[in-house]
Amino acid sequence: MPHNNTANFAPFAERMRREGLPAIVIDNFHYYYDVLAAGSVGMIPEESIAPVAAVPDIADTAAYAAAGRAALGRAAVLKLNGGLGTSMGLDQAKSLLVARDGLTFLDIIARQTLGLGARYEQHVPLILMNSFNTDADSRAVLERYPELQGPIPLSLMQHKVPKILQDTLAPAEWPANPTLEWCPPGHGELYIALATSGMLETLLARGYEYLFISNADNLGATLDLGILGYLANKRLPFIMEVTDRTEADKKGGHIAQRRDGQLILREIAQCPEADLPAFQDIARHKYFNTNSIWINLRRLKQILDENNNVLKLPMIRNSKTLDPRDAGSPPVYQLETAMGAAIAVFPGAQVLRVGRDRFMPVKTCDDLLRLRSDIYTLDEHYSLRQVGSRPAALVALDPRFYRLIADFEARFAHGAPSLRECDRLAVRGDVAFGAGVVCRGAVRVENNAPEQRHLPDNTVLDGLREL
Repeated sequence: MPHNNTANFAPFAERMRREGLPAIVIDNFHYYYDVLAAGSVGMIPEESIAPVAAVPDIADTAAYAAAGRAALGRAAVLKLNGGLGTSMGLDQAKSLLVARDGLTFLDIIARQTLGLGARYEQHVPLILMNSFNTDADSRAVLERYPELQGPIPLSLMQHKVPKILQDTLAPAEWPANPTLEWCPPGHGELYIALATSGMLETLLARGYEYLFISNADNLGATLDLGILGYLANKRLPFIMEVTDRTEADKKGGHIAQRRDGQLILREIAQCPEADLPAFQDIARHKYFNTNSIWINLRRLKQILDENNNVLKLPMIRNSKTLDPRDAGSPPVYQLETAMGAAIAVFPGAQVLRVGRDRFMPVKTCDDLLRLRSDIYTLDEHYSLRQVGSRPAALVALDPRFYRLIADFEARFAHGAPSLRECDRLAVRGDVAFGAGVVCRGAVRVENNAPEQRHLPDNTVLDGLREL
């Protein structure tokens, strides 16, 4: 249906002004509202793209480590830290979970950053992009590390945007809980947050030219001197780390190129239904976005200035219910963008193929069990290292009993089992693990009884175990 966009947007603008949101944020949301109202659903059809061709490998960057050491004094690290981990039953930042050895994700990130700076006698700034839900608790953790303090603020805040009613494209209203009228705009908002917070200006004024950005729940993503040197030496504006897609990743955003050769990121929400087989064809689209990127900050500032701080990243239109816990609440659109989608607005941007050792995100309790197991160790620099060359075990825990963190912790109260010699661990039913349990090969543990069953201490599992 046709819409008078300016008139329809007025209530959004007023609402956002009342919340104290910066004019840049309002203007940016106005752009995406107009895209929505014009009938765009943000789709990227298969016929408009082609698979990426030759992709450089991280091995090719090792020769640039000396250049990376020379550029380290002009580099900073930013971690995306806005997520609450609600899917795991958390009501605080996921990065406050204990990851390994009694240390939270944030503890390890802080020690990684400080260790790097100490080794090369440089102060490497660490910045968290927080949401209003994660800022206070996360900053409290960083107070344990006064050495992180410096001229660069330790955090910047993510903004929020209104939800949009699907039937009228008017602002969503929910008086019973007004906070549900708002949603995060996706991590593509990072670039605007850098500008509106003054962080970008501060970094440039202090001589910082390069920014490495990754998710706080991915401890494999550390500042690599070879990649930094490659970025600096080649004068590249933007590098996205990608890794090989497997069947487990076929729903994840993949890299492609437009017909003019410009690299783009396509998320599954941007794929027409008819093109889903091609989207999920991992032999055709071989690489997916790890959400770890490297940016030349001067080039970012130039692009923001040229576009009045509106980067016009591809829109992701997510259909939700206004109250996510109430399927009967009004259908709404949440307009989001992906941080990696900025690859499309940086001429000369590149992707870099990296191994799984740089991509270890924790999205579920299955991932957390693997991370805590003896598959990995923390070295003296607090870098996560996989022990041996065996592929990391696949873990599939029964979501009825292990999806929420409190349930998971109760069932692994004595620590993670040994998974170093394990190919796959699948658990069905309610099972509590004793201390020192060892899994070898392909293991399946089944408890079909209504009550919880226990695996005794030092049990060795190999194949099927019925309890």
